[in-house]
Amino acid sequence: MLQVKIDKNKIFLPLKNNWIIFTLEEKVRQEFICRLVNSYGYQLTQLGQDVEIKNKQKVDIAIWRSEQEKIENYIPAIIITVKCSAEHIRIKESDYANVRDFASAINADFFIVVNSKETKIFHIQKDSTPQKIERIRGIPNAEIILDDKKIEKYIEENKVFSRDEFSKLLTRCHNIIRNNDKLSPEAAFDEISKILFMKIMFERDLKGEMIFSKSKFHSDEENYEKFIRPELKKTASFLDKDYMQYLFEKTKENFEKDDIFEKGDQIRIKRNSFEMIVGELEIFNLSDISDDVKGIAFEQFLGKTFRGELGQFFTPRTIVNFMVNILDPQEGEIICDPCCGSGGFLITAFEHIRDKIDEDIRSQIKFIKESRNNIEDIQNAINKINVEFDVKKSQSRYYKLSHDCIFGIDANPRMARTAKMNMIMHGDGHGGVHHHDGLLDVNGIYRNRFDVILTNPPFGARIEKSQVVSETDLPTDEQAKRYIENYPNYEKEVLIPLKNYVAYNKGKGKPILDIYQTGSMSTLTEVLFIERCLDLLKPGGRMGIVLPEGVLNNSNLQKIREFVESKAKILLVVSIPQDVFIASGATVKPSLLFFKKFTENENEQYTKIVKESEATINKKYEFELTNIAQQIALNSKNAIDDSTKKTLKAMQKGIKTKIEYEIRTLTKKEFDYQIAIAKVEKAGISSTGQEIENELIPLEKEFREYCNTVSLWSGISQKYEYQISDNNQILRQLIGKNTIPNSEKIYIEIE
Repeated sequence: MLQVKIDKNKIFLPLKNNWIIFTLEEKVRQEFICRLVNSYGYQLTQLGQDVEIKNKQKVDIAIWRSEQEKIENYIPAIIITVKCSAEHIRIKESDYANVRDFASAINADFFIVVNSKETKIFHIQKDSTPQKIERIRGIPNAEIILDDKKIEKYIEENKVFSRDEFSKLLTRCHNIIRNNDKLSPEAAFDEISKILFMKIMFERDLKGEMIFSKSKFHSDEENYEKFIRPELKKTASFLDKDYMQYLFEKTKENFEKDDIFEKGDQIRIKRNSFEMIVGELEIFNLSDISDDVKGIAFEQFLGKTFRGELGQFFTPRTIVNFMVNILDPQEGEIICDPCCGSGGFLITAFEHIRDKIDEDIRSQIKFIKESRNNIEDIQNAINKINVEFDVKKSQSRYYKLSHDCIFGIDANPRMARTAKMNMIMHGDGHGGVHHHDGLLDVNGIYRNRFDVILTNPPFGARIEKSQVVSETDLPTDEQAKRYIENYPNYEKEVLIPLKNYVAYNKGKGKPILDIYQTGSMSTLTEVLFIERCLDLLKPGGRMGIVLPEGVLNNSNLQKIREFVESKAKILLVVSIPQDVFIASGATVKPSLLFFKKFTENENEQYTKIVKESEATINKKYEFELTNIAQQIALNSKNAIDDSTKKTLKAMQKGIKTKIEYEIRTLTKKEFDYQIAIAKVEKAGISSTGQEIENELIPLEKEFREYCNTVSLWSGISQKYEYQISDNNQILRQLIGKNTIPNSEKIYIEIE
């Protein structure tokens, strides 16, 4: 058996028959050569290292079909590039773009990209125009590459699903249920979700991995009916179900802590439909499909399925990406979406931070290799990094991101389950997603806890006074125990207030409207969610929210605007075309608003300014108000005509209104900051859902430069010198004349 030979600071290269200075890159390369020889039957005589193909490009490793073809300088059957990185680093498309293009240009059969974490194998379809690249599961052995027919058969049996293929497979499964069981698109999707969760469970348990083949299903069912079911009838009659339902019960038990399924949930399709779907799913393994492929494919499938009634739950990708990039969540920050729908914001934030972790690890490895000379020290340091970032370890960075930093709620049980599945498809992080009323606390979702809020709340609906906090909003005893263990202040911050709300008014429950200050100003859901999001944020936390454009420009909502301005700074308003959301079924013209909740110092400063403004303006009108009050009192005593009394009352009311206005104006003048305003005509998606020009991309770049210039997210000074252009007319259209501070505003517009 071929083994890697290392002697002190030297490593042996069998393909070159010499020793060179040890490097981690070379170690990874030699380990892969040993793997090719020992596991796949290749001979050293048909391999080459650091070879130049046709005087065009040097490749790490090349494999010819035979020694003779190598001697005669044929095109290799396989070319390989080796990347040295920490074990957890995923191979990205940018890592193999060059070798992909080169392999295609020279008409190789395969190209392979390998690092310490994973190996990606690709087949090049030579007869397609343009050449099609398809990923396959395993490395073809030496015998397979000798014969084109064997290669063709191997590809067919080992092809990894592309994004489109996976999306089409989900659609086929969906259509089976629609046709056989006559369920609505949404109900059919529920059944697909159940079966996908079943498949995930059995893939995690290697013994059960092949349960999703028809033959294995029937052989296991026979064993179940013969031995297991009779015993269940005696000892646990509630589990006495047919095999299909029995498997689903096991799945519910497996995901019990995730609160995905109701206790009474069952598979609600015919046995024949279930078997047909098993037949569709048996040809692939979810764990073999990369997160980016299955995640985006799943989203495509969701978009088609819920385009009608439930389209409101899907925020277009272009909008999600823009909002996440603007707020730029960092590792260690806690993120929440209290109306998470299908989980788009949570997934994108999760991936945004995960990419930052990857880049940081890459830079750490580079620094270690450049700053240390001792090979053993380098290897030990890299090993520590690999252990630290192991996703299975509770102290790893990936684990903390997935388990401690991502939280979401949706009041719709179907959407909560969909968000969980969506998160799993994108690489997990589903544990913080809950089916619950987004206006109420649950698990780790409570006030003053989050660094970043990203959300698209429901528009136009109203909260009724009859909607109260009830027993169903309380966690079960088991859940409460678990939550208290996870969050030491959960009992004080969440559980006790919830119990008090339920016990309110002799147990009739406290109206949700009464929990919120804005509940007395408006019953619109979007208004209450503005306050909810501000409550959830830590002091200094930042928020991105999709709102109907009129919310901060509606004279009827003046008090809402004042409430927001008393809690946070409005930092960016982006008006986007109505077309963006039409494809999702929405008809309201939206704006994207970005807030920064006051820090403790800013809150103290704002409160002080308000008090000083009140004192100044009240003093200004003190004599006039006193005089009118005395006249009203005198006239009341003398009982003179009502018209005079009404005139005095109107004068008094007018002065008080003027006082309120001048207090607001003075407060804004003293508590002054700039608001960036932007208006785009094209946001990457048309009214039919087609991809179009995206003006949000240059806008994002412009605003990020501005953020860096003024250190926007780390602290806001009172005055800036950063001026792009000015357009007060647009400002008034977007956020209302009375809400504009007296300082000059930043205005960003993409022409």
